[in-house]
Amino acid sequence: MKKLTAIGELLIDFIPENTGSITRVRSFIPRVGGAPGNVLGAFVKLGGQGTMLSQVGEDPFGKKITVELNDAGIDMSYVSTTSEANTSLAFVTLDDDGNREFAFYRNPGADMLMKPDQIKDEVFHNTYALHFCSVSLGDYPMGDAHRTAVRRAQDAGCLISFDPNLRLNLWKDHDLLKKRIWEFIPEADILKISEEEVKFITGYDLIEEALPKLFTGCVQCVIYTSGSQGASAYTKTTSAHADGIRVKALDTTGAGDGFIGSFLYQAARDGITDFSSISARQLKEYLTFANAFCALGVQKQGAIDSYPSLEKTEAFMHETK
Repeated sequence: MKKLTAIGELLIDFIPENTGSITRVRSFIPRVGGAPGNVLGAFVKLGGQGTMLSQVGEDPFGKKITVELNDAGIDMSYVSTTSEANTSLAFVTLDDDGNREFAFYRNPGADMLMKPDQIKDEVFHNTYALHFCSVSLGDYPMGDAHRTAVRRAQDAGCLISFDPNLRLNLWKDHDLLKKRIWEFIPEADILKISEEEVKFITGYDLIEEALPKLFTGCVQCVIYTSGSQGASAYTKTTSAHADGIRVKALDTTGAGDGFIGSFLYQAARDGITDFSSISARQLKEYLTFANAFCALGVQKQGAIDSYPSLEKTEAFMHETK
């Protein structure tokens, strides 16, 4: 089974002790975060191998990220350190349903300064897919590093997985964010989009209306998530839907990352490189598994720390049949 490689932000999520606005939070607990790292965490937790491409600051938070992700089984040998900026931080607030808002301290963060020449060809050897999000696609070195990574991954025969993972408060210019997303969508083989993101990205309210626009360039598979309502997957030849599993969510941080990470794990395990030949039944199996993985994860705090093992996910699926 080939590994998953991810590029993008690494940061510390400060998770609140209690729900409510930031004025009501009594204390915060530091947890390692950043969507690309979370996706790798899910992939590795299930039994795969993952490699991270990023940069942290020469500070205690950068050290915490490196040590904890390495302990989680993620290859951190391609994560560099810099003294030019501190490690990025995000303070999270949660409402009573576990939904979150972020306040970022990242202007710039160390990850934003990663340069294209730090991307090595060797990292893509035995890589199934390169995964990334839109957070790091702004006008700074990390944006160009993404372009270099995508090109080299494609040259190495890897699939490209893109989850826009919108963080509007990180972008002063939302038109630029939309422009960057549409620059990268045609490069992706696998595109994940959430219910909340469809309108901003495509201009359409419904995923069915948006699909003709999303199937552009290299896009083979569009994954659409809608929280407790479940998830759907579409190829140019078939589609599937799996209902969500209703649980009491404690913290939804990293839920979408866990979903795409567990989906990619199954596709990599099965060696899927051409989604035009995948059946609706197999797509539904992938979605059902990813829903179960996320349902277990949101019942605990944090992202990677909350992700279940393969055995626990399969047992949970059996219980909820």
